[in-house]
Amino acid sequence: MTIYNLYIFDEKGSLIYYREWLRKKHTSMDKEEEGKLLYGMLFSIKSFVGKLSPTDMKDGFTCYKTSRYRLNFYETPSMFKFVLNTDTAVTHPIVRDLMQNMYAKVFVEYVVKNPMHNLGDPITSELFDAKLDEFVKSCSFFK
Repeated sequence: MTIYNLYIFDEKGSLIYYREWLRKKHTSMDKEEEGKLLYGMLFSIKSFVGKLSPTDMKDGFTCYKTSRYRLNFYETPSMFKFVLNTDTAVTHPIVRDLMQNMYAKVFVEYVVKNPMHNLGDPITSELFDAKLDEFVKSCSFFK
């Protein structure tokens, strides 16, 4: 099982962080353009799911799966959005817990509580990057 990459968006939809581990295919777009395209797609999917769901969904849109990868989506109470792409063998409940812990144990500790970081600015902290890398690589399904 594999983790390919992570995008973090702020409450306004700006890409504030991108990291890849085992991404196999790259586009010719720069990361900002790719982030805008991804955020637009997420916005549309969230709206579509909310309007067409036959039941009242507590969490709304959380993931979708193709034949090649699974896109996992987690929106924090403070409206930060985490998008983690994995292979299809990883089940969503496991990734959901991973993303919640990633937010609580890494993002909050090394970004939100960092007095040198202004929320909404791109994340440039080497400590955050190292702790995130350590956290992801310690996952049971990281290959």
